[in-house]
Amino acid sequence: MPPNPLIALVNGRLVGDHGPREGQVVLVRGKRIVAIVAHDDARIGDAQKHDLKGNLLLPGFIDVQVNGGGGLLFNDAPTVDTLRGIAQAHRKFGTTGMLPTLISDTAEQMHAALAAVDEAIEQRVPGILGIHVEGPFLANARKGIHNADFFRLPDASDIEVLTAPRKGVVMLTLAPDQVSPAIIARLSEAGVVVVAGHTGADYATTRAALDAGVCGFTHLYNAMTPLASRDPGVVGAALDDPYSWCGLIVDGHHVHPATLRVAIAAKTPGKCVLVTDAMPPVGSDNPTYILNGQTIVMRDGICQSEAGVLAGSGLDMAGAVRNSIEMLGLPLAEASRMASSYPAAWIGLDRTHGRIAAGYRADFAVMDDSFTVRETWVDGVAYPVA
Repeated sequence: MPPNPLIALVNGRLVGDHGPREGQVVLVRGKRIVAIVAHDDARIGDAQKHDLKGNLLLPGFIDVQVNGGGGLLFNDAPTVDTLRGIAQAHRKFGTTGMLPTLISDTAEQMHAALAAVDEAIEQRVPGILGIHVEGPFLANARKGIHNADFFRLPDASDIEVLTAPRKGVVMLTLAPDQVSPAIIARLSEAGVVVVAGHTGADYATTRAALDAGVCGFTHLYNAMTPLASRDPGVVGAALDDPYSWCGLIVDGHHVHPATLRVAIAAKTPGKCVLVTDAMPPVGSDNPTYILNGQTIVMRDGICQSEAGVLAGSGLDMAGAVRNSIEMLGLPLAEASRMASSYPAAWIGLDRTHGRIAAGYRADFAVMDDSFTVRETWVDGVAYPVA
């Protein structure tokens, strides 16, 4: 068999911009999609056929906020082995690309995490697209589960390490009420994807941060000032701005479904992105983990400290897609885009990731009609889901 045989994905329902369509075959060679063709195209006869068994074929999911999975927490051990294990755990749920997320920690841990992601990409660990550094430049008033002992202002060494050339995407969550527009602009101009979160900023401060280079919001509604009649806050600035992206945790616990529908209705189409904020229990049989010295337990899909503070989530991307359809009433095609093409655009990878189209990465989530993942393809390699 040649090293890169032509593979034909047959007997599937391709989920594109207009919903599931039958009779289309995806041709793959190596890591790339070669073409989308009709079922009677002559090239199929020479290809190695892969039967999708009538299932849905979606673009692979891209999750820009993944703290852990498979019993592993990135903060505990920012190494390539940890990244490999987290990516493997989430692959069961259709995630083909992710930004492993380091929550507020020491400067040394941040440096180690950045280096580990670079090394993972160098080693071609499937699914690692970059890193999301969530903190430590956050506001104590909206700290959530973060350890405020780590909070600080960015110094010259932080800026230097965050803006250094990297092999993947660097996303940084910061609080606009703690970090000046000048520093935000410097980070953004260097290519860092700067987003706002865990912040007590008012509307004017957030608007200034958007003008300086903030391009999105981490888990909209949570850990930020709310929208009120005479005080729009961070949420108001996010919904008012037509260009920024908003990460949404659609688990039924972080935000009420009606509140999520309001955000989706208010934002420019294409600017709402599904994220998980996933923690170690995702893809693991162990519901318990330690975070900042606190014991966190996942019960009924909710990860909470003993004090009842939300500590990330037990959500996976397949669940986020399913919930968007069942809780929010979104069409499958839009839920799919919120999990694939929209996050790809947010992190600047929309020319190579997030769509099923010629020239794009052969990253797929194969789902049945209950939106359960049956196979996940990363870079043209199929990973069956037990």
